Amino acid sequence: MRELPVELYRAAQVRELDRIAIEERGIPGYTLMNRAGAAAFDRLRQRWPDARRIAVVCGGGNNAGDGYVVARLARQAGLEARVLTLAGPDQLRGDALTAWRDAEAAEVLMTPFFAGGLDGADLLVDAILGTGLERDVSDIWREAIEAMNAHPADCFALDIPSGLHADTGAILGAAVHAAATITFIGLKQGLFTGQGPACCGEVHFADLDVPPDLYRAIHPACWRYAGADLPALLPRRSRSAYKGHFGHVLVIGGELGMAGAARMAGEAAARCGAGLVSVATRAAHAGLQAAVRPELMVHGIETPDELEPLVNRATVIAIGPGLGRGDWGRAMLQAALATDKPLVLDADALNLLAVEPGFRDPWILTPHPGEAARLLKMTPAQVEADRFAAVEDLALRFGGVAVLKGAGSLIASQADGLVALCAAGNPGMASGGMGDVLTGIIAGLVAQGLPPFAAAKAGVYLHGRAGDLAAGAWRRGLAANAACWRPICCPSYGNWSIRAKPCPNSRSIPLPPPNASARGWPGFSSPAACCICAANWAPARLRWRAACCMAWAIAAR
Repeated sequence: MRELPVELYRAAQVRELDRIAIEERGIPGYTLMNRAGAAAFDRLRQRWPDARRIAVVCGGGNNAGDGYVVARLARQAGLEARVLTLAGPDQLRGDALTAWRDAEAAEVLMTPFFAGGLDGADLLVDAILGTGLERDVSDIWREAIEAMNAHPADCFALDIPSGLHADTGAILGAAVHAAATITFIGLKQGLFTGQGPACCGEVHFADLDVPPDLYRAIHPACWRYAGADLPALLPRRSRSAYKGHFGHVLVIGGELGMAGAARMAGEAAARCGAGLVSVATRAAHAGLQAAVRPELMVHGIETPDELEPLVNRATVIAIGPGLGRGDWGRAMLQAALATDKPLVLDADALNLLAVEPGFRDPWILTPHPGEAARLLKMTPAQVEADRFAAVEDLALRFGGVAVLKGAGSLIASQADGLVALCAAGNPGMASGGMGDVLTGIIAGLVAQGLPPFAAAKAGVYLHGRAGDLAAGAWRRGLAANAACWRPICCPSYGNWSIRAKPCPNSRSIPLPPPNASARGWPGFSSPAACCICAANWAPARLRWRAACCMAWAIAAR
């Protein structure tokens, strides 16, 4: 057992790794199956130490064989273990049949599946279907999955929750919703995007002690991005640095009635370290925005001619938050597209692009599934059915870098064909304005000199990580843009250091990590530049408020 690797594979690639281990490295298949069962049982005992009655539901393939091993080990450990079978021994082959025989020899109780057989179990183990599933689950298989989901006990999935597509993260008819999943040999990419996170729960990994050099034979399908290169992407700033060194972001948006979107994008760009931020919005909004956020240079713009001087001074343009699809929004987008500046497109800029498609290299598109569906001329359900195919298609059709937002956001680069997956973030971030904040973060990173692909994946990670730190255990009702903490000077460090300055409206505020120091990180040249996103939530009658900094996301990664 080891920490989750960053490499992600398709199901066929993992099967090839398994074949190499058996046929070329001489590791018997049943040895790997026993290692898988042992790793799963060890994790089971760690996660559910009080579970005494375990029900293992087994299908008919090698995934079932792993389940028989778990049941045998549980029986030998003195636990009450029973197996509910969806395929009899006459339907088993090879190592799975050997595992069944060993479980029978250990006197494990085995009966054909019926829903009542789950009664009284403290824990369910899913060993029904493995990674080879390609069609919707039906008949007794679906009945078993639905019965497990209806049971009050937690479920522990072996290799993959049954019914989940290993490559896409889509549910094929019905899927087990596990509290935890242990996966073997290689991480399957579908575990981390689409419905994968909801079905898998906490993901654990066991490499089954295969030789490390075995992985050189297979190029991963994509990589999990967890911010490991952030110190290199965002190095310490020189003591002689000034705002001109860190770029100028121009945010264009804020049609009548949607002033907040552009403001949130501008604030996010400033807080993640952009040297200067201008906002071009409708004239009716400019005065109010400047009053509430004086760090932003807010301009009332009604025509493309008025926009031109701002475009000329900008390092990068972020367009779309609150842009609208009317005449003003279309005119602003056409003016932005007429420049050769790097662009970050979101929201209505994407909706307008779907009507009049174009191809460009130095831009970053950040659609959610609905916007991606309009760009690709399909339905949101089709996008979600294969998010990897959708994000790659976006990058190929439109150029540049595409970010497909959602659970397990995906980032694809047209130039080099790379795909990254970011698992940071939580359901509390499903609220208005989160996309606007992400647009500003990515634009701010581009302004500081990060290449588009690096800025996109780092921005998605920092946004999601900041949301996780703000949410804590309460994953509901995160506000996209509120600030209750500021860094204050700590003489012992001789520079800006992270300390909590509580909001007077709060009853309790979680503290940052004790070793979290922001010295030298971008965005800390003044005490006002700190928070990316925040939480507003009210469990019971208590109202809590929390916020977090990009530097916390870096320090606590």
